[in-house]
Amino acid sequence: MAASKTQGAVVRMEEDRDGSCSTVGGVGYGVNSKDCILEPLSLPESPGGTTTLEGSPSVPCIFCEEHFPVAEQDKLLKHMIIEHKIVIADIKLVADFQRYILYWRKRFTEQPITDFCSVIRINSTAPFEEQENYFLLCDVLPEDRILREELQKQRLKEILEQQQQERNDTNFHGICMFCNEEFLGNRSVILNHMAREHAFNIGLPDNIVNCNEFLCTLQKKLDNLQCLYCEKTFRDKNTLKDHMRKKQHRKINPKNREYDRFYVINYLELGKSWEEVQLEDDRELLDHQEDDWSDWEEHPASAVCLFCEKQAETIEKLYVHMEDAHEFDLLKIKSELGLNFYQQVKLVNFIRRQVHQCRCYGCHVKFKSKADLRTHMEETKHTSLLPDRKTWDQLEYYFPTYENDTLLCTLSDSESDLTVQEQNENVPIISEDTSKLYALKQSSILNQLLLQECLKTRRNYHRSNFHVFSYKTDMKE
Repeated sequence: MAASKTQGAVVRMEEDRDGSCSTVGGVGYGVNSKDCILEPLSLPESPGGTTTLEGSPSVPCIFCEEHFPVAEQDKLLKHMIIEHKIVIADIKLVADFQRYILYWRKRFTEQPITDFCSVIRINSTAPFEEQENYFLLCDVLPEDRILREELQKQRLKEILEQQQQERNDTNFHGICMFCNEEFLGNRSVILNHMAREHAFNIGLPDNIVNCNEFLCTLQKKLDNLQCLYCEKTFRDKNTLKDHMRKKQHRKINPKNREYDRFYVINYLELGKSWEEVQLEDDRELLDHQEDDWSDWEEHPASAVCLFCEKQAETIEKLYVHMEDAHEFDLLKIKSELGLNFYQQVKLVNFIRRQVHQCRCYGCHVKFKSKADLRTHMEETKHTSLLPDRKTWDQLEYYFPTYENDTLLCTLSDSESDLTVQEQNENVPIISEDTSKLYALKQSSILNQLLLQECLKTRRNYHRSNFHVFSYKTDMKE
């Protein structure tokens, strides 16, 4: 494998002339001294808690018999860098660190390390005896990539099983972090309580895994008088409560990666956090937005007849049906009674309710079925026999009888269905009564306005004359 493929993953290490430490991939080390404090390439994060194999509480080194506790894998990484000069890239993306190490421990006994790792030579300009080779194990190697993906799938399977177990668990016991109320049953009870009563929402219960550990982590932070959002520490509980209430900090810090292991979304794709997954989804929607809408075909909503189950795709067809089959002309009734939009709504809802109750609104007789009612109304011509306006023009008929009544959405103001000529013909013009012109002038409000204007003008005239007279008097004196 060519080392050039992984040159970007590891920064070339050069020893300074004064013997200072250099770095590999951000890892400090001393070439001639093993006493330097080293940090691994990237500190591991074990999402969803550490998984250990039965009877194996520790993880062995890949090359020797040294063992380290599972929770202290950074020490193992430091040991492998110092003693064996091997660096594992992107260790935080390994879903199961222990199984990963055990796999490569077995493989390195079967084949030379150079068959799997890129060789990176440090101090290349120094004499040959001072040059050292470091080995990089990363997912550029197809076998390593497949291993990481398989471990990720296995971890996802375990997480989903754990989540399903918590969803079905009815023996949950927890105490609210804010009011100390005790909850028994399912975990969703306490989570919904905190969201509803304390406006503390950490997400839907079905999106959370390892809920007990999550709540314990949050409770520990509150016990340490630490705000869950800004993560500042306060002197007492009352100050912390006031701060979280006033600043609206009753939520967790989304930038704190410590919480990622408690959300299922962070296990869905290898090496991707919930922010990256969400960003990809949004970008995909934006990229395909035009394509998604270009082939959109609007399906017309069908309106249902007032008296039977007949449906029509257009309101015009429905009007024709009601007129032909039931002798009910809604447009004619609207025009004759001069109904506006809201009165049409009331009338339609009134008829819907009467038909639903199998009652004839013409004679108020109630029938056993809608079929009997329809036969009666057609035979007696009661479909067009509307009751007095005060019967149906009531506030209660603003509310639809059927929530999905499409007919209500197609109603329009009465004037909009008329032509301009019809509108002009139907507008009444009332001429002014001029037979008593003198009495009209005497009682008109214009007289008062005219009188006020005259008085105002006269006052202004006298005021100006007074100023002129005063001025002339002063001049004479």
